[in-house]
Amino acid sequence: MMNSKHSKIRWGFWIFFIPVFLWLFLLIILPHIELLRMSFFERKTGFTIANYAAFFTEPIYWLTFVRTATYSIIVTFIVLVIALPVSFYVTKVSGFKVQGFLMVLLLLPFWVSELIRVYGWMILLRESGVINKILVGMGFWNQPVEMLYNDAVMIMGLVYTSILFMVIPIIGVMESLDDSLIEAAYDLGAKKMVIWQKIIIPHCMPGIMSGSIVVFMLVLGSYLTPNLMGGKNSLWFTQQIYNQFITYFNWNQGAAFGFLLLLMSSGIIWVALRLTGQQLSEVVK
Repeated sequence: MMNSKHSKIRWGFWIFFIPVFLWLFLLIILPHIELLRMSFFERKTGFTIANYAAFFTEPIYWLTFVRTATYSIIVTFIVLVIALPVSFYVTKVSGFKVQGFLMVLLLLPFWVSELIRVYGWMILLRESGVINKILVGMGFWNQPVEMLYNDAVMIMGLVYTSILFMVIPIIGVMESLDDSLIEAAYDLGAKKMVIWQKIIIPHCMPGIMSGSIVVFMLVLGSYLTPNLMGGKNSLWFTQQIYNQFITYFNWNQGAAFGFLLLLMSSGIIWVALRLTGQQLSEVVK
């Protein structure tokens, strides 16, 4: 009986493991290995590091990355500032039934694709859009104003498309915070800001860092939102990668830029973990 039971466990493991392994190997690992090989080669010269050197020798490339990384950090910070009070209200203020309803409201917009959500904002903000018609009709200005295709709108769109990935990890950690700690701090005369600084934020730090890493990586690698809402002047680094692959058919250069994006974004995350004193093993739990 024991041998039969162990045999079923082994078969169950392999039935689960083989599809997952094939999916990871064929669709993620193998393509990345091939792209890594391509990034160090050119058709004429063979092995070369020129594809990587071009990033540092051409100012447009590294300046675009700096701009992309800076805006990604700004978006991550804005998302965090919004997500903290939202998570606190959902977990500590609202009742059990209301909490479920609020979670559905948070999840509902993400049941449709990012493209549909971005186009929804474009319909609202374009020159002939709903908001312009309302404001012109109310007399706030005489003619429609183009609200799209600027950095402020692009940041707003990135915040909207990524906020759920910050709220969910923080809610998961904040639920384990003992309410009596907050009540005791209130009874001892602690101010709200002190409670946030000394109790809530330190307790939620693993969730904050986990959400920040996910949001930062998603925003840094975003293509649709900067391209559609930021317009031609958005200068997002993923557009440089897209241009190398699709516009110039230079797959070697595009592969090199892709790996540079991965390496430099990982470096930024490592610095953030060091500054906050968090361990990656704690953050990914």
